[in-house]
Amino acid sequence: MKLFKSFATVGVFTLMSRVLGFVRDIMIAAVLGTGPVAEAFVVAFRFPNLFRRLFAEGAFNSAFIPLFAKRLEGEGRAQAKLFAEQSMAVLIFALIVVTALAEIFMPFLMLGMAGGFSDTPEKFDLAVLLTRITMPYLLFVSLLALFSGILNAFHKFAAAAAAPVILNLVFIAALAGMAVINLGNTEQAGVVLAWAVSIGGLLQLLAVMVAAKKIGMALKLRLPRLTPGVKRLLKLGIPGVIAGGVVQINIVIGTLIASMQDQAVAWLYYADRLYQLPLGVVGIAIGVVLLPDISRLLRAGKDEAAHDSQNRSMEFSLLLTLPAAVALAVVPQPLIQVLFERGHFGAHDTQMVGMALMAFAFGLPAFVLIKVFQPGFFAREDTKTPMVFATISIAVNIVVSLALFPYMGHIGIAIATTAAGWINAGLLWVTLSRRGHYALDAKARKAIPRILFASLLMGGALYAGLPVLAPWLDRAQPFLVQAGALGALVMAGVFIYFFIAALIGAFRVGALKSKLRRRG
Repeated sequence: MKLFKSFATVGVFTLMSRVLGFVRDIMIAAVLGTGPVAEAFVVAFRFPNLFRRLFAEGAFNSAFIPLFAKRLEGEGRAQAKLFAEQSMAVLIFALIVVTALAEIFMPFLMLGMAGGFSDTPEKFDLAVLLTRITMPYLLFVSLLALFSGILNAFHKFAAAAAAPVILNLVFIAALAGMAVINLGNTEQAGVVLAWAVSIGGLLQLLAVMVAAKKIGMALKLRLPRLTPGVKRLLKLGIPGVIAGGVVQINIVIGTLIASMQDQAVAWLYYADRLYQLPLGVVGIAIGVVLLPDISRLLRAGKDEAAHDSQNRSMEFSLLLTLPAAVALAVVPQPLIQVLFERGHFGAHDTQMVGMALMAFAFGLPAFVLIKVFQPGFFAREDTKTPMVFATISIAVNIVVSLALFPYMGHIGIAIATTAAGWINAGLLWVTLSRRGHYALDAKARKAIPRILFASLLMGGALYAGLPVLAPWLDRAQPFLVQAGALGALVMAGVFIYFFIAALIGAFRVGALKSKLRRRG
């Protein structure tokens, strides 16, 4: 396996999904805006989507992949397949129970998810209805996570990484249909989008099941039994879910507090979508590929190679996320204006989303570093330590959110999420270092300050160039003119950053590929 190629495979498909996700969100902003229907749908989508982030993007796999890989290498394919079938049986049983209980008690769960909606009964009832429709997505996406873990253990990353594309295509088709029949900003539009979530989840699951069948891993249904292997999975998996999903748990907490301010839930959603692009493309690619890679190296006794892999992953992640964070912090308004400001999404919404995006941007490197550091624990079957740190960061998020919300509204929630991310990343880094499991090597110590320097210079150039392009970014201009000006600004930033990075030795394509490439 080549580590760089795997990063690229996952990254390209994730980028494709995120681009389609942007198209989806642009259409949602135009069709629903930031009103009550939009807020109800955001909560309905976020509830099962929380579990997608918890499971499908690494937390479930943090426990499943090392155990599955251990059986695959030590006991053979048949025993590994048996373990996967036993795990799936228990997972399906638990998810059916959870889904059924959630459907029954959804009004009470909604009080915990968006209690502020209770002041507006119509919005609260709509959120309950839409979330009930989206709940089956939880079952589909959790099974998707299991099959994705199997494929990842076989170093087959493409199918699992491409699955989210299907969901976005279903969304886009539904939104296009609503635009044609002029169904925007109505309760019916929310219902259609809620059904799109569940249908898209089912199609995603079918796609990875087909891919697993092609490698001889078509799993049979079994009666659920708590075998020793399944008990070990649960012991590792429950803390891993909390640790791996801390960013999403913090977002849910933010949603609960934001529900007390009109439109705040929608503003935070759109800001979250923008900073999730680099986090998804880089962070998820790192997390998905790095865990099985480090697990295999450690089992082979190649500690130095595992250490090198983690250092190169850190370089790779910061090389892409630091400039993205600076750009999002420096020029958030033009991005939001061009992408979202149309239909039911107005200039005031652009301003509110922009301020939240600036706060989120400062936490972007921390969120990606969490993806780099957590595999160092998970690969050693230590999920409790990251869980403790995740719990600490959640507590910080709650305290800071409650402290800032009365004075800063939704912006205080974004600041709290960023602070919690840095605390979590810092605790993971310090603990790995103290245990002797990680230290910045000479190459990383040389590259990271140069990456930061190049990013700051790029940020200064973007800030200086914004007034030059202001006439073409004016709201009175046609969309294509605004988009062209924004594209010119983005491309100028990309060129300036990589030119400076290469000039000062922070980025060299040949050297980076050489260090990231490792043959199995």
